[in-house]
Amino acid sequence: MAHSTNSIFPAILRLSASFSRYLSVAVVLLLIAAGGHASAAADETAARALFTRFVAAQNAHNAGDVRAMLWNSPSMLLFSRGVETRGPEAVADQFKEYYAGTWHLEPDMSHFHVAAISDDVMQILVPIVFTRGLPGALPQDNTFLISQTFVRDATGWHVASILPIANTQLK
Repeated sequence: MAHSTNSIFPAILRLSASFSRYLSVAVVLLLIAAGGHASAAADETAARALFTRFVAAQNAHNAGDVRAMLWNSPSMLLFSRGVETRGPEAVADQFKEYYAGTWHLEPDMSHFHVAAISDDVMQILVPIVFTRGLPGALPQDNTFLISQTFVRDATGWHVASILPIANTQLK
């Protein structure tokens, strides 16, 4: 009988240690999840604020304000109409060209989505109706999904990439 008790006792200790590890992991995950909600809300608030300012500057045709919101990196990307434009100066210049004609954005903020990739990187996706036209031409409305990547540096959040997507079906 002593032999079977001796073999059961180590098994109980192993089970107890495993349970303690699982309990510790569960507590850590619960704490992360509780903090994650506040962090996710803060991320969405920051993303909405930057995007709202960006749209306002676009609609005001203010390339200087748009430029100030762009990531100050040669990797900053605008990919639009099949053309890759890199760097904040080149991207701001591209917007100046768009502003020469009709250019107006109406985002559907009820479908605004944010994904926090890290503490310093977020991705947004939002449908936008673009009213645009060349100078002197009749403007047209087109709806695109806009994907933007935001990065945070020492001075705050900035737009690092802008990708209009023609398929506007969110699923």
